[in-house]
Amino acid sequence: MEEIKEVKTNEEEEKSWIQQELEEKGQNEFEGEKLPALKLEAGKITTFTVDDKQPFQKWIDPNDNTVKKIIPVFKDDDEKFVFWLNIRNPIYRQILEGLKSGKTTFKVLRTGERENTRYTLVEE
Repeated sequence: MEEIKEVKTNEEEEKSWIQQELEEKGQNEFEGEKLPALKLEAGKITTFTVDDKQPFQKWIDPNDNTVKKIIPVFKDDDEKFVFWLNIRNPIYRQILEGLKSGKTTFKVLRTGERENTRYTLVEE
């Protein structure tokens, strides 16, 4: 009997890191390009497009061991930024799930200041 091999498409292979990130949350150190941080203004909706071609880089705060992911994004006129996001923030999982389903453009509403800062994903 002929053995049937499962073949992944390039798109499936490119997106497989997203599933792995959802399950394991990665362990790589930040070695990426130094870009300006995405600034989200309180009370305003910010629209950006996530660059999902490679796994997000990781940064661990040496003071409190907080793990953040450095998400490359494009805003407005294709200017590139990075969105520093704590992996424990619920919006991190929402962005990953959106990416897994093929969505790359997100709208986020920021409310609050400092430790009271909250991000809400705005659906169209």
